[in-house]
Amino acid sequence: MSPEQDRETIVAIATAPGAGAIGIVRLSGPEARRVLGRLFRPAAADFTDFRPWVLHRGRVLDACDQPLDDVLAVFMPGPRTFSGEDMAEIQCHGGPLMVQAVLESALQHGARPAARGEFSHRGFCNGRMDLSQAEAVAELIAAPSREALRYGLNRLDGLLGRRTAALRQALEALRARVCLAVDFPEDEVEDLPLADFAVAVDGVADAVRGLLAGQRRARLMQQGALVVLAGAVNAGKSSLLNALLGRNRALVTDLPGTTRDFLEEACDLDGLPVRLTDTAGLRHATGAVEALGVARSREKLAEADAVVLVLDGGSLGEAGAAAAVCPDAAAAEVLAAVGHTPLFAVWNKCDLCLPRVFPPRWLGPHPCCAVSALSGTHMEALAASLRELLLGAAAGDVGEGGLAPNRRQALALEHALAELELLRGDILEGRPYDCCAVRLDTAAAHLGEVTGLDTPAQVLNAIFDQFCIGK
Repeated sequence: MSPEQDRETIVAIATAPGAGAIGIVRLSGPEARRVLGRLFRPAAADFTDFRPWVLHRGRVLDACDQPLDDVLAVFMPGPRTFSGEDMAEIQCHGGPLMVQAVLESALQHGARPAARGEFSHRGFCNGRMDLSQAEAVAELIAAPSREALRYGLNRLDGLLGRRTAALRQALEALRARVCLAVDFPEDEVEDLPLADFAVAVDGVADAVRGLLAGQRRARLMQQGALVVLAGAVNAGKSSLLNALLGRNRALVTDLPGTTRDFLEEACDLDGLPVRLTDTAGLRHATGAVEALGVARSREKLAEADAVVLVLDGGSLGEAGAAAAVCPDAAAAEVLAAVGHTPLFAVWNKCDLCLPRVFPPRWLGPHPCCAVSALSGTHMEALAASLRELLLGAAAGDVGEGGLAPNRRQALALEHALAELELLRGDILEGRPYDCCAVRLDTAAAHLGEVTGLDTPAQVLNAIFDQFCIGK
């Protein structure tokens, strides 16, 4: 946004689209008080002017000074506001036509429509929040789970920004010592031994790793986990999907190959949003359509946050559980394909066969439980175990009562960490201190990206363009 645009007074509807009890129209900018005065006629006979931060009752007027609605209005002087500048709000009845009419009246009196995220952008530019806090505003609005709300609130409070700023200051202090060591190599007072240099860099690197530890867990809570149901044809994947959802969503028949394409449905595992994906059974396809479905199943396996390997307990039986080598070709393929992806095995149709040897020997360390998707036996235990697997696989728990960066912030931290690891190698190899100073500068710049200190304008605009218009 240009400086001229930043000086304009903006207006937007701050409440969600659709009908509601209350609708809010928000103004921000140097003319917010004047525009509010043109729109508002007080109900109190002794009204002389707006008292800051106090709700006043009156009528809101259209561009022809005709009453529109009985409203409450408030004026909030800057800089101690969300945007860091003068703001005003009108609370009217929440019908879409009414709220739109108040908005149009404000436009007629000199305000311009706010762009997406412009209120937050102004708050960032005016020093009311850093970039991590501004992003938390949008994340709180879109949070799909209670834990995601907790992560967003901690960032909104500035916890991540303060931690990152402290690490950046540590690097800048180290940079000053490096410069002194370069400029005054014979000065013993200002000497920076290589061992001390390496220890200081290690301390900052460990702190960055700590910030990154909870990123995967936070991503799962904010974006949801992709859980892929895989296995042989007729193992009961579609029945298991229906049982976890609590409704019949997937078509279930006794015919092999009924599922020809993947089917994805959302569910909630005690606060953890999950996308369950039913896939076509893995086997040598008998036709072109089934071949495409099997290929997509393999693609989904590569994308999964966790894989549920569905085993046909009715066909595997006692020998299948006791065998040292996996007797199910599809299961063997899944086990070979998952790599480091968490895998949970489900011995389905336990009502037909629950072997004495359990879990199957060939599963190795992978967790397993026995269920009957048809009767619902042990489905609650499966859901709880699956949630534990997903969250337990996230490296480390979030510290500081729920501190975890989002993906953009984590990428900046990863770049800073990579630079610090290279710097440590340079120190151990005895590289000149002036070369090491360049890596210190780069690492500090990456840390600054978290709070927006060194973030290019086009990146900032792309971030705020993802916000809703009223924020």
